[in-house]
Amino acid sequence: MEELKKEFEEALKRISNQEELKQLKAAFVGKKGKITALFKKLKELSDDEKKEFGKRINELKEFVEEKVKEKQDELFRKAKLESLQKEAIDITLPGRTPFGGGIHPITKTIMEIEDIFRSMGFSVEVGPEIELDLFNFELLNIPKEHPARDMQDTFYINDNVVLRTHTSPTQIRVMKREKPPVMFISPGRVYRRDSDLTHSPMFHQVEGLLVDRNVRFSDLKGVLIEFLRKFFGDVPVRFRPSYFPFTEPSAEVDIGCVICGGKGCRVCSYTGYLEVLGCGMVHPNVLKNVGYDTDRFNGFAFGLGVERFAMLKYGIDNIRLFFENDIRFLEQFSFAKGRVL
Repeated sequence: MEELKKEFEEALKRISNQEELKQLKAAFVGKKGKITALFKKLKELSDDEKKEFGKRINELKEFVEEKVKEKQDELFRKAKLESLQKEAIDITLPGRTPFGGGIHPITKTIMEIEDIFRSMGFSVEVGPEIELDLFNFELLNIPKEHPARDMQDTFYINDNVVLRTHTSPTQIRVMKREKPPVMFISPGRVYRRDSDLTHSPMFHQVEGLLVDRNVRFSDLKGVLIEFLRKFFGDVPVRFRPSYFPFTEPSAEVDIGCVICGGKGCRVCSYTGYLEVLGCGMVHPNVLKNVGYDTDRFNGFAFGLGVERFAMLKYGIDNIRLFFENDIRFLEQFSFAKGRVL
């Protein structure tokens, strides 16, 4: 038994993995192991010898099993350490900055427009995108068969319901609900059957309305010049006569081209100016349609396309980029280095 013990200890020193350890254990304490074989010799001994010899065999067996267990734990720890070292991460390296989300340029533009008008005392109102023809056209002085309807390629749900072509119906809804004075802007999605590099079937508008006593065209000019210069910077602004069925007199508003600085380029058709919005004094028929006394109250209204403002603000030349969800485009408006680009 002493020789077996020494043989086992020498063999245990050479073990380097769990499979070798398994084979060693089987060689000594398995069913056909060397120590197990000693039990078969007990029948050759006297009763007194069996007791002493059996005790020593059990002690040897327990010794082997204990050493095997210790070696097994040692090999497991060694393998675990090697695995951790192989998979180790150097935490002294600088971290990788994760991609931060950002505000979509359309939303960002609407928020900026709202902030500017709120600073001038305007509130913000919203209305439904599925609208009655009555509110979208008729109460805005555009009765059925009116030629001005040809200016807007409308999506009709049925003869009396449309996808709104502008946010002006919100003006009607607010005026029907509230008595003057009223002073608000109405941002939102609108729909027209139009699609090219500068037009989309769905786009965003912001329209504004102010109705009170003794409102003048000069008030309209002052509000819009202040707004445009806060949004685009110190740009020249000019008003040109135009026609809209719901305002009279009406005007279109141009700013000095923000692309070429007024020198003339392809974007401004080499005129040095860009058209950015329409406006005018609210037509008396519109005020009468909502029950306002036109002898006491008048007002002005204006409307602008958000996509156009965003394209000019950020130098974007294709309106489709706003709706394609191309991550390369949107990343330019994400949070980076603690600030919004």
